Amino acid sequence: MKQLSILVLAILCSFGHVFAQNNTTELQDSSGVLAFKYQTGTIALEKGNGKIAVPKGFKFLDAEQAKYVLTDLWGNPPQSDIVGMLVPENQEVTDINGWAFAISYDDIGFVKDSDAKDINYDDMMKDEKKAQVDENKARIQQGYLPIEIVGWASKPFYDENTHTLHWAREMKFGEDSVNTLNYNMRVLGRKGVYVINAIAFMSEFNQVKPVVNEVISSVTFNQGETYKDFDGSMDKVAAYTVGGLVAGKVLAKAGLFALLAKFGKFILIGLVALGGFIMKIFKRKKENEAVVVEEVPVDDTENKNV
Repeated sequence: MKQLSILVLAILCSFGHVFAQNNTTELQDSSGVLAFKYQTGTIALEKGNGKIAVPKGFKFLDAEQAKYVLTDLWGNPPQSDIVGMLVPENQEVTDINGWAFAISYDDIGFVKDSDAKDINYDDMMKDEKKAQVDENKARIQQGYLPIEIVGWASKPFYDENTHTLHWAREMKFGEDSVNTLNYNMRVLGRKGVYVINAIAFMSEFNQVKPVVNEVISSVTFNQGETYKDFDGSMDKVAAYTVGGLVAGKVLAKAGLFALLAKFGKFILIGLVALGGFIMKIFKRKKENEAVVVEEVPVDDTENKNV
């Protein structure tokens, strides 16, 4: 494994080709550090007929780059509905202790909010914990670690004036020593919702929580597509209410291969270069827990998920 570590780092240092179309993102020739094209200001989103006014203290990655980060670097399953990512301005997505917000659009239709005041979220949490036991069986078959829902990190809150919703769960992947923060935000519109998910750990909760209101208010629908523009005679009504959004399957479209995460981002980036060769080696590691990695710092803070 020592030789493997050296090999990965060597490839990182020599990597220097463009991996995204239109030259929006490229690898630096000299340092091997991934360099992304960030944006600020007001930006039109690719889906949902909306826009984002990048909040102070953040920078924005477009859909193409965000998908690369989430899928190729952080190991999440591919997601076609991603429209971008918000990253703290003093961080990079390749920072080992970094965190971010992933933004996507779900065209589920108009979400009725008539039940928002009547939901017992304590009972909902009890039901979710039970349901996750069955969900874990499927996750394990698909190669993902089981998830334990520890509880609410922040109870669900719906703002009936702005038609926005947010809540947070504390979660544990497999036997990881660091718990994951599953912070969800929704911006409701006429034909669907913008989904904003914090990709962070519980240790970063105190950084994420204070900016939630600012982040959720930065994503808006264009005139004619807002929640108040709903036309019952022609628009589709979603199968979910506000309560249904919160109770939806936990991480149904996301989940990191924690096996890879335990080796830190440098290994993850190396995997992009080496492809199936190292993947097979790590797969054998999963079957034989006695493997020890040397010379590359092991970091447990890479279990990032959307």
